[in-house]
Amino acid sequence: MPARTKEQLMQIPGDIHAVLTDPRTVISGDRVQIPFQLDDALYKRLNVILKDIGGRWDGRKAVRAHTFPFPVAEFMRACLAAGEWPSKFEQGWYPTPPAVVYDMLEHASIRVGHTVLEPSAGVGSIVKRAAEEMGIVDCVEIDARRVHALRELGAARRVIHGDFLDLDPLAIDEPYDRVVMNPPFNNAIGHVMHALGFLRDGGTLVAILPEYVTWHSDRATCEFRELIALAEGELIPLPADAFTPSGTSIRTVLLRLDADPDGSLPTHGWHQRQPLQLDLFATA
Repeated sequence: MPARTKEQLMQIPGDIHAVLTDPRTVISGDRVQIPFQLDDALYKRLNVILKDIGGRWDGRKAVRAHTFPFPVAEFMRACLAAGEWPSKFEQGWYPTPPAVVYDMLEHASIRVGHTVLEPSAGVGSIVKRAAEEMGIVDCVEIDARRVHALRELGAARRVIHGDFLDLDPLAIDEPYDRVVMNPPFNNAIGHVMHALGFLRDGGTLVAILPEYVTWHSDRATCEFRELIALAEGELIPLPADAFTPSGTSIRTVLLRLDADPDGSLPTHGWHQRQPLQLDLFATA
């Protein structure tokens, strides 16, 4: 997650959180239904949040609920676990929908005992599934409330609270067999390039990226595509509505990179070899 200002942190107030987690509240399919009376002030504040997420009140007798243009249950579960929601002012966090996580894990091919890094873990959509595949998972998350949710989940070996881009890949003793990630879309390439430094030679990185990486013509994106092609990586289109359950219509692709030993990718081993190469060059 990128650093955000205080104004961008859209926290769910305690009384509204209590309403949404009340066992009488029904969150299912495309709707949130609260079948009990709220005072006017509380309802108005709740309505603002549900509208900001994308819902609208449908007062027909057969419905009487806030309805959404996407299946809302998984998205609301992630928001309530974190205690916040991504509004129109925050484009950094979209929980990874279950179908997308399934595709990621299929391509990651995690085996028993593989070490796995999840660099922008949110509330654990990917972490939980990677652990179920018997991976040994470490994860990083910048937001304190989501860190709390990850630790409560208990699926990761380590939960690191901090900005992933501030971590030094050469500070770790053992690189990871797998990196699986849904990075912030506003700096997806930067996060993937940094994550490669934590991947062992022979490992695999799987990432969800915005579709623009397949066609954008700026220098950084063109160089990124060239690197993927050189490493014989894949950019696999996902369904147009893949992230609809998370409240966004952004189109996405799945990146798979296999890091061959001594290959072109800037893996952990590649970084370790650089000082030796520079020293040899200096003494030539």
